[in-house]
Amino acid sequence: MKRRGAGRTAAAGGLLLAALAAGIGRAAAQGAASQSSGGLRMGIAVRPETVSVGQPFTVTVRVQAPSGATVTFPEGPAPDSSAPLEALDPRSEQSTPSAGVVDRTATYRLVAWTPGAMPIALGDVIVRQGVAEQRLPVRDASVVVGTVLPADTTLRVPRAAQWILETPAPWWWPWLPMALGALALAGLAWWLWRRKRTAHAPAEDPFDAAERAFARLEALGLLEAGERGRFVALAVEVLREYLARTVPQAALSLTSEELLALVRRERELPTDRLGVVLGESDLIKFARRPVSFERARELGREARAILREAREAHLARTRREARAGIAQAAAPAGPEAGRAA
Repeated sequence: MKRRGAGRTAAAGGLLLAALAAGIGRAAAQGAASQSSGGLRMGIAVRPETVSVGQPFTVTVRVQAPSGATVTFPEGPAPDSSAPLEALDPRSEQSTPSAGVVDRTATYRLVAWTPGAMPIALGDVIVRQGVAEQRLPVRDASVVVGTVLPADTTLRVPRAAQWILETPAPWWWPWLPMALGALALAGLAWWLWRRKRTAHAPAEDPFDAAERAFARLEALGLLEAGERGRFVALAVEVLREYLARTVPQAALSLTSEELLALVRRERELPTDRLGVVLGESDLIKFARRPVSFERARELGREARAILREAREAHLARTRREARAGIAQAAAPAGPEAGRAA
């Protein structure tokens, strides 16, 4: 009797081992994946591997860790979401008693809404041992999602939508092109009239324009508002624009050094004072040099004073050029002068 019982026990053990081997084989055939890192082991199984759109399937994640460790599974996809993967139920967890290890399993019941091969990325499994923490990513699994539509639907091209009732055109529709043409002609005539009026308008005196610009600058109240550097930069800009309109080749694109080298040929211009104003303005604009309220106001007044002296120099140069032109027109030509002598 003992031998017969022992034989039955051995046969049962053999059947159990065969069943475990068959289960492992089926899990491998159904898309199971495994990872191991630092004494930890994790396996992932997807059942079934191929589903249709909207057909539920399960993802099983099993983790084995040393005794005393804490295993935290990821939340997974959210239910009622617009993502390609959606959770049908909250994940379920269970523990398997094992000697010397912590054996825990989490099961996710999901559904896919996008056809094609879809990777399954649930997140990271967090394993804590004391103060140490290790993460195992759940990403080495996928499911193939098949469409539920007929094969010929991808080749169907729907017809364009048509009006049920035709709407008659309004009464003014035939006259619309003529109205638009008349409007365009009126706009062109107004533009030509404005251009002709501007061309015949008297040119504005540069000094008067500069004086009005200085008056507007004073009315802005930049000094009182704490914008001292901006006040100095605008004052120097008004002065430079006047010089560009009255001194030949003194363009606004010139640097301060180039402008000084150009205006030194004008004997009436206070080039030394102009150099001081331009130098301090460059330091304020480009080097962010701080300037006090009093110094900013003094630089603005100095720029306006140089403007007035530059106007006197411009008037003197204009008078000299006028006298030289009159003298040249009055002088006879060379051969005629010789015959007259």
